[in-house]
Amino acid sequence: MRGATGSTRTSGATRTSSSTRTFALAALGIYAASRLLSGLLIRSVIPLQVPNGWTGDPVTYLGMTVLWDGTWYRRIAEHGYPATLPVDALGQVQQSEWAFYPLFPLLARALMTVTGLGFPAVASTLALVLGAVAAVLIALLLRRWLPDRLALVALACWCTYLATPTLQLAYTESMALALLAAFLALVLRRSWWAAAAVALVLGLARPIALPLAIVGLAACLQRWHGRRAQPLRRGEATAMAAMLASCGIAGLLWPGLAWLGTGIPDAYTQTMSAWRAGHEIHAFTPWWHNARFFFGDVWGPVLLVVLPVLYLVVVLGPWARPVDLVVRVWLLAYPLYLGAVLDPISSTYRYLLPLFPVAAILVGWGRGHRVLGPLWWGLLLAVNVATQVWWVRHLLVYYPPASWPP
Repeated sequence: MRGATGSTRTSGATRTSSSTRTFALAALGIYAASRLLSGLLIRSVIPLQVPNGWTGDPVTYLGMTVLWDGTWYRRIAEHGYPATLPVDALGQVQQSEWAFYPLFPLLARALMTVTGLGFPAVASTLALVLGAVAAVLIALLLRRWLPDRLALVALACWCTYLATPTLQLAYTESMALALLAAFLALVLRRSWWAAAAVALVLGLARPIALPLAIVGLAACLQRWHGRRAQPLRRGEATAMAAMLASCGIAGLLWPGLAWLGTGIPDAYTQTMSAWRAGHEIHAFTPWWHNARFFFGDVWGPVLLVVLPVLYLVVVLGPWARPVDLVVRVWLLAYPLYLGAVLDPISSTYRYLLPLFPVAAILVGWGRGHRVLGPLWWGLLLAVNVATQVWWVRHLLVYYPPASWPP
C-alpha cells in the first residue's frame, strides 16, 4: 500500500519474517563482502603504484589509503590547520588544508592519541567503521521502499558502485554518508530536533548544507500541507524552523571558522578557488567547456544534454514513486548543487555516492519478474564491479608526474 508520502509499505507479515536485527546483520554482511572485494582490488594495484611521499616506500595497503586527499586529512590530523593562507610570489592563494572539513581528521587525531597508532591505520579503520554505519542506515532507508530481499539487492548495487573503495580510504565520504542517511531518516520520521542536530554536525563534515536545506524545506512544506489530516503537534512548527535554521548555520559554520582561524573573511572561498581553473569558481559553465574538451565539440554537448535527461527520467518517472517525495527532492537538489559549485573532473564519480536512493529505483525495475529481475540485478552488479576495477586501476593509483584524482 502506498502511503501519503508515496513510499511503499510492506505488510506486517513481511516485516515479521525478517526482523530488523537480522536485516541489519545481512546489510553488514553485504557491506563486509563488498569492502573485501574493494580491498583485494586495492592490493592488486600496489605493484602499479610508484613509491612517493604519500604512500612511503615500500608501498603497502595502508599507504594506498592515504593517497590524494587522504594526505591533506593526514596533515590536519598530525599538524592542524595553518594560521595563514599560503600564497605564491604574486600573492595568489594556494591550495591548503582550509579546503577540507575538520570533523573526520580531528576525530582521527583523537583516536591516534588514544591508540598510539599512525594516521593510515586509524583513518582507514575509522572510514571503514563509519561506512558500516552508513550501510546499515542506507539499507533501512531502502527498506522503506522495497521488500527486504530487494532492499538488500539495492544495497549490494550501491556497495559495489565504482567509487565505493573510498569507504575504506582516509576520506570523509563514510562519515558524510552516515550523517546524510541519518538526516533523511529523521526528517522522514519528523524527528525535527534530532535532524537539526545532525545537520549541524554535517556542517563540520561535508559541504552539502545547501541541498540539505532544500530537502528540509520540502519536508516542512509537505508536513504543513498535511496539517489538516494530521494537525501539527505542540511545538512542532518551532522544531521544523529550528531544523531549517540548523541547515543554514551548517552552511556557514566551516567558512566562519576558516575566517576566525585566518582572519580573512573569505578564506574558505579563496582556498576552494585554488583548485579551480583560473582560480575562479563559475557555476555550470565548466561543465560545458570540459564536456567539449573530453568528448569533442559534437559529442560533448550531446552527452551534456542526454545524460541529465536520462537521469531525470529515472528520478521523475512513475517507477520512482515508491521513493519518498522528500528523498526525490534530494536526488534533484544534490546534482544541481554539484553542477553549480564543481568543475567536472574524475572526482565527480566519488561525489555521486550520496545518490544512493537511485539504487532502489534501478533495482525496482526488476521487481515482479522471476527471470528478467535476477538477470537485471546481476547486470547491475557486474557493471559496478567492472567499473570499480577501472576506478581503482586508473584513478586511485597515482601515475607520476600527473594523474587524474579519484
